[in-house]
Amino acid sequence: MSVTIHSAQVVGLDARPISVEVDISPGLHIFSIVGLADKAVQESRERISAAIRNIGALPPHKKAQRVIINLAPADIKKEGPAFDLPIALGYLLASQQTAFNPSGKIFLGELGLDGSLRPVAGVLPIALASRVAGFSELILPRGNGREAALVEGLTIYEARHISEALEHLSGRMPLEALPKTELENKLSVSADFKYIRGQKKAKRALELAAAGGHNVLMSGPPGAGKTILAQALPSILPPLALAEALEVTKIHSISGLLTPEQPFLSEPPFRSPHHTSSYTSVIGGGTYPRPGEATLAHRGVLFLDEFPEFDRRVIESLRQPLESRHITVARTHGVETFPASFVLIAAMNPCPCGKADSPTGDCTCAPGTVMRYKKKISGPMLDRIDLHIDVPAVEYTELEGAEEEPSDAIRRRVELARQTQKKRFGDALLRTNSEMGLREIKQFIPLNGGLRHVLKMAHEKYRLSARSYHRVLKLSRTIADLAQEEKISPEHVGEALSYRPRQEI
Repeated sequence: MSVTIHSAQVVGLDARPISVEVDISPGLHIFSIVGLADKAVQESRERISAAIRNIGALPPHKKAQRVIINLAPADIKKEGPAFDLPIALGYLLASQQTAFNPSGKIFLGELGLDGSLRPVAGVLPIALASRVAGFSELILPRGNGREAALVEGLTIYEARHISEALEHLSGRMPLEALPKTELENKLSVSADFKYIRGQKKAKRALELAAAGGHNVLMSGPPGAGKTILAQALPSILPPLALAEALEVTKIHSISGLLTPEQPFLSEPPFRSPHHTSSYTSVIGGGTYPRPGEATLAHRGVLFLDEFPEFDRRVIESLRQPLESRHITVARTHGVETFPASFVLIAAMNPCPCGKADSPTGDCTCAPGTVMRYKKKISGPMLDRIDLHIDVPAVEYTELEGAEEEPSDAIRRRVELARQTQKKRFGDALLRTNSEMGLREIKQFIPLNGGLRHVLKMAHEKYRLSARSYHRVLKLSRTIADLAQEEKISPEHVGEALSYRPRQEI
């Protein structure tokens, strides 16, 4: 006898419905799973047999029968333990040990040996794909339901045990459908600007970065506050809109970073990989391409502390996503394009010992060592960073001073500037000024005669590249937006130029 029930597999950042076909026929015993299944799926045979036996049913190895499980389509790699539940239910249905109608239903879940169900990763993209494919119900383990319930148009059921799923499907003891999960726009602030003394120019730069989505490089001695400034940046970022939250949550769901306590993300992500992180872990990749830290930081912040200490391949590989805002990973087994629209915040010391700019002059680094240290960041990479900031050591009088402006007040200005940009761009697929291309710069940044003269002088004096010139324009537009001024003035351009790297100015 043959039956078919449905599950799903995450492919890249999306999901594909998978048909679990179970065929049972007389003959010498065999329990085989085919359809490009990985080791975790192949091992499910033992988990499924034990779980079925422990709920009092006859497992596959108790009968002289051939049990063939086909996961179709066969050209998609099947991985992970999420197929345990659909395979077990398909076997029980095909062996006539239960009866239910599987049409319109998607099943997910890892089985314990006692039949208990454990949560799996990638539930949100599977729920989205299920809705698109026309399925109406999703049955999954307890702990995954709130994440799936973000999707409208699906009825979500949670089960703690395979026996609960069977009771529900047979109609003897129906499960209660979960209510739709509502996003909560609350910010979990790890650091507040009011507790950070001094560093007014750095705070101003981070406010501009938050308002316009601009990249920042902070340089200063150890202990000056670069790390805590970067960690405070999320406290002034606006919460994610619904579409953005679903997009970000889907990425983190696929990576297995969500928990039952935090089944969704409503605030911009903050990712801070260690400087020993590999190229693949930051950019993404693998035999079957998976997202890396740059994609996990999508719609949020990617903080690279000790920037020159990262492998040069990692640093240079960020050049393309900083321009295109996506990453294309090509491997033998497939090509995937991952979103990577993030604000880059990088921090570095002025030299390996960190004391090159110290007023005491006690730097122990040879000039060649300092030059080699700075040369680790290439010119093209520096050209893609809008705000270059010196973060000097904080004086004692500042440390003992009064509290600074709180993050809440700064965030209100940032949100107002973001609203201005949203109104300006209208239906265009742009969120911030930094995302403007040449056409949008021409459309949204009109230049009068006086402003053209200032820009011409700046271009000739500082020898700006074409990219730097356009980045100065976009940063000037953000400075004007924060000031709630419709037109860009020479003062706005002057401030934007002050953030260019020293070798330019």
